[in-house]
Amino acid sequence: MNKQRGFLLLAVGLSGLLGLYVVLPFAEYVLAAVLLAYALHPLHVRLVPRLGPRLSPIALIAFAGTAIVLPFALVSAALVRDLRAIAAGESGLRIDEVEGTIAAYTGRSVDLQGLAMAGAETVFDATFNGLSELFSVALKATFGLALVLFLLYYLLKDGACFVAWLKEATPLPPDVTDRLYCRIDATTWAVIVGHIFVAFVQGMAGGIGLLIAGVPSPVFWTAVMVLLALLPLIGAFLVWAPAGVYLLLVGHPSAGLFLLVYGVVVVSMIDNYVRPIVIDSRASLNPGVVLVGVFGGIYSLGFVGLFVGPIVLGILGATLSTFTNDYSRL
Repeated sequence: MNKQRGFLLLAVGLSGLLGLYVVLPFAEYVLAAVLLAYALHPLHVRLVPRLGPRLSPIALIAFAGTAIVLPFALVSAALVRDLRAIAAGESGLRIDEVEGTIAAYTGRSVDLQGLAMAGAETVFDATFNGLSELFSVALKATFGLALVLFLLYYLLKDGACFVAWLKEATPLPPDVTDRLYCRIDATTWAVIVGHIFVAFVQGMAGGIGLLIAGVPSPVFWTAVMVLLALLPLIGAFLVWAPAGVYLLLVGHPSAGLFLLVYGVVVVSMIDNYVRPIVIDSRASLNPGVVLVGVFGGIYSLGFVGLFVGPIVLGILGATLSTFTNDYSRL
């Protein structure tokens, strides 16, 4: 019996390593499909009685595709337009006045216009003009998107059965398994939904402040803030604070002070109060742990790592808590 068990464990380990080797090149797309299926599962449960288990995933995929692709296309068009304007020196930013103010106070001349144009041109060229790299990235993205859609359909259709099988296969008592999976579920839901919700609210709140203060290209900077707001503690601050200082330097002290006060009182308070309520309390994760998970996830998996990193650390915390509460005294 021991030999048979040892052989079976060896076979499971080897097959697991081979499976990881096969999946690893498309790991970010597989994980993206898992996250999307998890987020859409509550809607799938409600649609199944009306559409059936086969049509419900198709309807949700169509809905999610429209809800994600259409805003992304509109924002991307605005970003491209603004990048072109900045690269051409037509951003609407009064950089010459900022340079004059800096020179008056420091006695040194700084070519901010040239730096902004060069940076925007570099970003634009690297993103849109590298045809060979763009083709390879587009080809991989096409395969990845097809994989995401394929997996998303079957994860929505059969995901509940798979989770039930995982619970049965977990070699723990049923009560311990239920507590462990409940905590993992709370962590995952808080990171996915709460992360996106807080980032969107914070970015939009910052965008309203930019619009009221009269900062040029508010759509571009709002999109940047929404993305940066996914980084806890330091996200949207990187946009509204320099924007407030810019307004002060170009001779708009009231607008600059308004934006700085608005950023501290409104935008930062969203990060300080809404994020702990929506994410930290449910996920039982310290903001520092979330920040480490975000940066580590981005470094390892790209954009998907924004969510996978904190979830992985949350699962680690859940398993350690389960061990401490149920098995440390055995």
